[in-house]
Amino acid sequence: MPVMKLKAVILYLLLFVVVFATSLDEGFAQQTTMAKNGSQLNKRKIGDPLANLPKNIEVLTLFGERADISPDNKRVAYMAKTFGDAMVVDVKTKAITCLTCNIPAAAFLRVMHLSNGDYLLIGPDKFENTQVSKKNSDLYYLSKAEGSKPVKIGQKVSEGVALSKTSMKIAFTEMSSPGNPEVFSKIVMADLDLSNGTPKLVNRKTVIESSDKTCTVEAQDFYENDTRLIFFCYVPNGAFDVKGLDLSTKQVTNFSNKPDAFNEPEGIFPGGKYTTVEMDRQCEWLGGLRGSGNLDIWKMKLDGTGKDLVRLTYFNDYEGGKAANPVVSTDGKFMAFQAAKSTDPPGMGHGLLLYWFSQTPKPRKGGLKN
Repeated sequence: MPVMKLKAVILYLLLFVVVFATSLDEGFAQQTTMAKNGSQLNKRKIGDPLANLPKNIEVLTLFGERADISPDNKRVAYMAKTFGDAMVVDVKTKAITCLTCNIPAAAFLRVMHLSNGDYLLIGPDKFENTQVSKKNSDLYYLSKAEGSKPVKIGQKVSEGVALSKTSMKIAFTEMSSPGNPEVFSKIVMADLDLSNGTPKLVNRKTVIESSDKTCTVEAQDFYENDTRLIFFCYVPNGAFDVKGLDLSTKQVTNFSNKPDAFNEPEGIFPGGKYTTVEMDRQCEWLGGLRGSGNLDIWKMKLDGTGKDLVRLTYFNDYEGGKAANPVVSTDGKFMAFQAAKSTDPPGMGHGLLLYWFSQTPKPRKGGLKN
């Protein structure tokens, strides 16, 4: 082979190697980026999670959201829809009763059981828009007596509240006011007094404050005989931290220890050793956007490590599905939660389900105790 032609061949081969190596690097970089975005991870199934329920999960209602279990574990209160009527369903008979249908144009956000079996309602006095009204709602007391109407307590709250399962203690979030701009959000604790016929809050005291938007605090559950409080800290970019507050020492413990992840506690197990948490942890192997669009329910041990986790639901294994807003019965035998779509805003649901722990199947293989 002539020298000039041999040099040309060698030059061509060298050029090919450089281009091929460059394309490999670019391809690897592209695959890495795609993997981080979830497009190269395990794909979700096509189908309806409600059509593939394990034996320990049963459908309770075909509509509704934000379940709350009665102190005797016989009924589940819930909202028919966001800014709608409050309902209650019998766990055994599945009979549904509307609690607020005697109120024209009812626009409540949440209904919860007080320890005496009565109800606490949360909703705006006048609806402005979804975001503003959720963060500027009123508290209402509703007697369990048939035909009762809600009575305004005279307290503004932001989002949800925590109610004691053994007393009339309540904890709620107040946002900053013009007179106290250095406090962005705070959790206030009080007792609901019904002794004089008119409901009112007494023994008010602030238990924790946050000075800026890096942590918006919201109470979730009392535990250990009302001496501690589970709350979460909402941080920017849709992340949540599960935290616990010792109400005596004011010591705060970060239970989730997973920065920049969605970890919202919703429900406490009897004994206060575990909580149920909405998580996007399964996105690490299923892919998809992290945050409130891709959630399933996990059980977390409150030991401060954030590592003792067991995945309870698998709705997010299906394209467009998620499970959210769990609450645990006082006897620890079952959990109520809602089915939702990944495109739904936080809190919206399309029916309630019961998860029976006594019939829990063995954990599936793959992932972090998932």
